[in-house]
Amino acid sequence: MAYTFQVTIDSTDPHTLADWWAEALGWEVEPSDEQFIRGLIEAGHASEDDTKTHRGTLVWKAGAAIRHPEGLERAPRVLFQFVPEPKTVKNRAHFDVRTGSDDPKALVERLIANGAKHLHEGHQGPSVWTTLADPEGNELCVSH
Repeated sequence: MAYTFQVTIDSTDPHTLADWWAEALGWEVEPSDEQFIRGLIEAGHASEDDTKTHRGTLVWKAGAAIRHPEGLERAPRVLFQFVPEPKTVKNRAHFDVRTGSDDPKALVERLIANGAKHLHEGHQGPSVWTTLADPEGNELCVSH
């Protein structure tokens, strides 16, 4: 049997990082269901301490997710989950963002303007890429 999966990224500010990655990839942040959240609080299954307001919307503090605009059939969901400690060492896994026919340099410039940090340029044979860090320091590569 084949299994499905989601990719989970630890974050000190998951909603802001989900916004950043959704914009970077052209994906969508999953909407929050405020009525559902309030219903769980009223029923005693959650508390106000489990929530916060992000961009005017009540959300779970624990995390935020993004998905490809064509749905989970196209690409796995990415969940950004809250952890109290910041990133301190190099990631053991990272995203390789492939631009297809779009100019990778234009994407790199846009991501840097939106808070990414340039780490280095790489190449191996005909392959070239730029390694960046997102606003929380998670590495990513951009290539064709």
